[in-house]
Amino acid sequence: MSGSSVNSPSLRSHQHDLRIAVLGVGMMGADHVARITERIKGATVAVVNDYFIEKAEQIATGIPGCRVISDPLDAIADPGVDAVVLATPGPTHEKQLLACLEHGKPVMCEKPLTTDVATSLEIVKREAELGKKLIQVGFMRRFDHEYEQLKTLIDENVFGQVLLAHCVHRNPVVPPGFDSSMIVKDSLVHEVDVTRFLFDEEITSVHILRPAANPGAPEGLQDPQIAIFSTESGRHVDVEVFVTTGIAYEVRTEIVAEKGSAFIGLDVGLVRKYGTGAGSGRSGAGAWGGEITPSFKERFGQAYDVEIQRWVNAARTGAETGTYIDGPGAWDGYAAAAVCAAGVQSLETGERVAVDMVDRSSIPGAEPAERPIGPGA
Repeated sequence: MSGSSVNSPSLRSHQHDLRIAVLGVGMMGADHVARITERIKGATVAVVNDYFIEKAEQIATGIPGCRVISDPLDAIADPGVDAVVLATPGPTHEKQLLACLEHGKPVMCEKPLTTDVATSLEIVKREAELGKKLIQVGFMRRFDHEYEQLKTLIDENVFGQVLLAHCVHRNPVVPPGFDSSMIVKDSLVHEVDVTRFLFDEEITSVHILRPAANPGAPEGLQDPQIAIFSTESGRHVDVEVFVTTGIAYEVRTEIVAEKGSAFIGLDVGLVRKYGTGAGSGRSGAGAWGGEITPSFKERFGQAYDVEIQRWVNAARTGAETGTYIDGPGAWDGYAAAAVCAAGVQSLETGERVAVDMVDRSSIPGAEPAERPIGPGA
């Protein structure tokens, strides 16, 4: 591939490895570098970039042929790069995504698409003008085997009409500087996408409730929060978001339908039943339990692997199939931004807030991409 412009007829032949630039090699980016290098077929990390050049150099050293390019826009434009993984801070995404579109390069963008609704919509429009689906957004839960099973149950109408969904999202701790609005934008956003994925419809309103705050949370952090979504067909979805439990990482979803219900996310591994005095010489009532996943990396490791493999497959064959993504796209990133904006407003006002979104059909070319058929799809 040379020139790397939107006028280029295709990526290199899919017989060759996809040469990826990973922008941002903090926790998520470094995890993707390791994933692509060790577990993903048909791709190689050709370039790494990070604001902290020493970090990029350290990671590149362990990958044969990998280069460090200090400017992210130069990394995107580099003729030795076929596709891009964006794991940079959200405020940088708009400019970097526009560069990927300008050079016609497929991009896997970790959430958020951008940091506000207006710029996310602009990205949707710019991609639509190209007539190619180049942007995939990293909502990894869609690739988790439990969520896929739940989606299949709904789509096959196993339990009849789905009426309700109950969700739980718990983290043990959050980083310094994490504020109440970030609970909506960084944590609740996953439940926003899960709702849209499972039900194939938009969320029309959000109401954030503020229960008594956890005494162990940082001062000023409204945690936990309860979110209530209404969807286009009138379905109800409630979400408990509690990010300072001090325990572990817990994500659960239950659907309730006219003829039954289904539940995912117990994630306890081996279930044990034992007496409370077991091993201690004390007697007492029985108990049962297992191990809770310590973090999102363990809980959704399989989902990340599938997500990146399917994206690589789609990017390699995009010139043949007509789409370079296999998963949530720019519109999904925009929809999530719009719902979270309404959520932040509800958090501040205490009121139910309608989600303000344009009609998808008003943007020619923004219709859903056809899922590509190819290796591992």
